[in-house]
Amino acid sequence: MLVIHCTATKCNRPFSVENLIACGEAKYGQCSYHYYVRLNGDVIPLLPENVQGVHARHYNHCSLGIVYEGGLDENGHADDTRTVAQKHSLYELLKDLTYDYPDARILGHNELPHVAKDCPCFPASQAYADLQPPHSDY
Repeated sequence: MLVIHCTATKCNRPFSVENLIACGEAKYGQCSYHYYVRLNGDVIPLLPENVQGVHARHYNHCSLGIVYEGGLDENGHADDTRTVAQKHSLYELLKDLTYDYPDARILGHNELPHVAKDCPCFPASQAYADLQPPHSDY
């Protein structure tokens, strides 16, 4: 699976790569995600794809974690805050990853069973329906 997340940070406040890594290390002892998509669309590789992340409980062993910067509006409410650049970069990254992992299903964190979060604050499986494998279950 390719699991999409947001940093759950305000869209008008940058959240550095160092801060993202530090949060994962403080909570889990390691960086949580494989890729970080910044507000400007830059894609930052964080974990090698062969290293298990800690981003989706019960699914870390069979997924890659992709997180975009934002997910909260200026007032701190959950919202799809992806910039045009982030939307483009996420799509291109997912297109590349589905080439390498043709059976991978694309899901938002909130689409996994027993997840009570808004993350990533948009319907990821629908947004990337054209990249989904023809028959897939998670």
